[in-house]
Amino acid sequence: MIEILKVIFLGIVEGVTEWLPVSSTGHMLLVDQFLKWDAGEAFKEMFFYVIQLGAILAVVVLFWKKMLPFQLRDKTKPALKKDVVSLWLKVAVACIPGAVAAVLFDGFVEKYLHTPAVIAAALIVYGAAFIVIEYWNKKRAPKAESLADITFRIALFIGLFQMLSIIPGTSRSGATIVGALLVGVSRVAAAEFTFFMAVPVMFGMSVLKIIRFGFSFSSRELLVLAVGMAAAFAVSLLVIRFLMSFIKKHDFKVFGWYRIALGAAVLIYFAVKGF
Repeated sequence: MIEILKVIFLGIVEGVTEWLPVSSTGHMLLVDQFLKWDAGEAFKEMFFYVIQLGAILAVVVLFWKKMLPFQLRDKTKPALKKDVVSLWLKVAVACIPGAVAAVLFDGFVEKYLHTPAVIAAALIVYGAAFIVIEYWNKKRAPKAESLADITFRIALFIGLFQMLSIIPGTSRSGATIVGALLVGVSRVAAAEFTFFMAVPVMFGMSVLKIIRFGFSFSSRELLVLAVGMAAAFAVSLLVIRFLMSFIKKHDFKVFGWYRIALGAAVLIYFAVKGF
């Protein structure tokens, strides 16, 4: 029962940090340092990615109408929604750089960069980036107010920033939002485009991790995955609604300051403890 409670807690952490630009993987790795979850390293590594499927489902549920590329006309004939098809093509373009980076460098990152020092440094660097960009954007009007305003060129630029998210502590949503804000996308459109990108990216990474782990799950491992994804799904529903409401009235600087404070705390803690 204690181990299941730990899994639920990890699911809550995933649901909160996946959509806020504070790095879910970084938080999961840091929490694991203190939680001492009784699981094998190979399963744990796979779990931290596959649990994201629960968070993906929350996005699909909340943005179903915007994501569905067709609608029923006269209740019988399906008709393509050209704007949604165009948006998914832009998402596909944006996902290419990250996919290439994951294939080429995923093994290196897992072997050498999953350390508290790297996570802390990434938290601080991107926290500072949020603060600087938000101050800079005060003097600029957004070039892309809505999803429809995002061009293929902007989508590719955002995708290049997403490549950086393979470094633990960076945050996939954080990297894409930073890239979007930098090129002049509004906060709401940046967040929504990030949600769209999350579906293929997180699904693809989860499938890759399952393939590497193998399909021979024990009943206990299946239960752990199911519980973790259920917790991530439930919490994600609340967090996504909160984020979309929050950024309509506020900017991302608060998340930047949080990242800097957390990164500094991590550096101090592990410096005292010894990396």
